[in-house]
Amino acid sequence: MPLDTYFPTDIEIDTDTREHGTRGYNTNCRRWGVILAGGDGKRLLPLTCEIANDDRPKQFCAISGGETLLDQTRARVGRIIAPKETLFVLTETQETYYAGQMAGIPAESFAVQPYNRGTAPAILYSLMRIAKKDPKGIVAIFPSDHHIEHDEALAASIDKAFSSARSRPVLLGIVPDAAEPEYGWIEPDLRASRQHGFVFRVSRFWEKPSPSLALALMKRGCLWNSFIMAGRVEGFLNLFRRALPNLVRAFEAIRPALCTAGEKTAVSDLYAQIAPSDFSREVLCVRPNDLDVLLAKDLGWSDLGDPDRVLSVLERKAPQVEISESLTARAAVG
Repeated sequence: MPLDTYFPTDIEIDTDTREHGTRGYNTNCRRWGVILAGGDGKRLLPLTCEIANDDRPKQFCAISGGETLLDQTRARVGRIIAPKETLFVLTETQETYYAGQMAGIPAESFAVQPYNRGTAPAILYSLMRIAKKDPKGIVAIFPSDHHIEHDEALAASIDKAFSSARSRPVLLGIVPDAAEPEYGWIEPDLRASRQHGFVFRVSRFWEKPSPSLALALMKRGCLWNSFIMAGRVEGFLNLFRRALPNLVRAFEAIRPALCTAGEKTAVSDLYAQIAPSDFSREVLCVRPNDLDVLLAKDLGWSDLGDPDRVLSVLERKAPQVEISESLTARAAVG
């Protein structure tokens, strides 16, 4: 069934009441933000090497303008969440690339992994840190290496996600404009909606479908998975407890050391023992019915996951962004 049947034409923002705080269903909850900036960015490494002349991950690279993707994400999140309640998940081995960008930010705003163990430990580490400070808080989680053209539309969607998050975390599902086989897809249960047709129960996830399946998913009202999500801290932790109980137990064991002088040693010891794990495959895909999806459109979103998508974004931003011949050539050969 077409998504427009459920999705109102306009997203209204209550600009008089939207602050660094909460309202709606979660009026008494404190808002937190997590910016995931610890990934390796290997798929785009040839292109980022061309831009930066080194092997930095794409979040530390100025791909679509003068600012790095991390700087752009930080500014974007700052429109929604107070800086003192924003946590950056970083990887110590990448400090050369992020040290300058993080100058002036207090150390307690960093959750520094000794090395990258995948998105599941990164997210769980941040949640455990926030839970120790504010167990009743709500949190939004943002990748730092995506492109969003319309920050105000994102702010409106996050505002709705915050106000609608109950026991289940809420993912932002991007209304697709193409049958993209390289994206993850969310299939909403169109029979079960709330928030005036903005929020649906998740039926299932599809990871990188074939081109023909991607077209079928688009026709039946499925959404791109933006990996942007919001929910109660406890709701996210319950999701992890059901999907990756052993990983949760490992982090629970170091909980007393979090936010203390002993945190770095405890986290280093933990990361030496845990295996890499992926939040999409090992949490989302195995617990779809424990999640809701909020329809988000007009964000101008791209995950910048391959050179072709980067070039597409740069071409839309031209002439503001100069596209070099060598960059175009690298994108063409992938």
